[in-house]
Amino acid sequence: MFDVGPKHHAYAALTPDVVLDALSELGLAVDGRLTALSSYENRVYQVMLDDNSSVVAKFYRPERWRDAQIMEEHSFAAALMAEEVPLVGPSSLNGNTLHHAHGFAFSVSPRRGGRMPELDDGEVLEWIGRFIARIHNVGAKQAFSSRPTLNVSTFAIESRNWLIDNHIIPLDQQTEWLAVCNQAIDITTQKFTNHPAHNIRLHGDCHPGNILWTPTDLPNGGPHFVDLDDARMGPAIQDLWMLLSGDRAQRTQQLSMLLDGYEQMRELNRDELALIEPLRTLRLIHYSAWLARRKDDPAFVQHFSWFGSSDYWAGQTHMLVEQCEAMQEEPLYV
Repeated sequence: MFDVGPKHHAYAALTPDVVLDALSELGLAVDGRLTALSSYENRVYQVMLDDNSSVVAKFYRPERWRDAQIMEEHSFAAALMAEEVPLVGPSSLNGNTLHHAHGFAFSVSPRRGGRMPELDDGEVLEWIGRFIARIHNVGAKQAFSSRPTLNVSTFAIESRNWLIDNHIIPLDQQTEWLAVCNQAIDITTQKFTNHPAHNIRLHGDCHPGNILWTPTDLPNGGPHFVDLDDARMGPAIQDLWMLLSGDRAQRTQQLSMLLDGYEQMRELNRDELALIEPLRTLRLIHYSAWLARRKDDPAFVQHFSWFGSSDYWAGQTHMLVEQCEAMQEEPLYV
């Protein structure tokens, strides 16, 4: 098993003074108040200004995205906002949305609060479904040229190979995990072959935490979307399935309400419903590699101290077994 002790990482150099200096150099009148916001992938801060307003500064994880890929994210956000899709995108400062300072790439966005949506409310799900469809209507107009595609190769095969090649999995769990992972990849590959989907630009990580809700009696109330950091090409159903939870009956009801809203704005290829469990399987494999690649992040031990043990990998093997079984069941049907 790898050593999970803290090591030097680029983010160790991202001190509060560096953050404040970077924004001050853009001409923002920062007053010194800085609050770190919850983000495991990038570093995100609420920064107060002299007039008591605030902005959100996002410092991208070094070496994750190239500038061209970040700019595709920003261009997608701009296209969505131009169509009045409620999304919080980066602001243009000095003619640019992507900035560089002290070795970091970063962007600055307006601050907009909210809470996670009540996903047991059918009206809320229908509303969210309409807005996801509007995202997809814009996403389908053109393709990303430099951002990746969500598929078996990028999410599962590459993740599996990296974990094995870097000796991440404890020897007492590696053989069993690898056998089940290979089985899951084989089933997933067959499902994607049997149910081919048209890839479009997606939000990519459309879980409830990336949808904020404001009271509907306020101007522009309702849902708004945040964090296009994982935007990529993929099947439309990817932006819907992570909003489903509970047993099969509950998930079926939730999906029906989402699609009631979605299909007011855009038709969904119902054949993609067969990809929900395969996509969940890809995310499961990818997530373990995502964690392992960030083990030298100074925040890693604090937030993910449970990662890497034999018990963790035994649990992952068990979940992959369950996913192999789930992928053999009839897909949700609405």
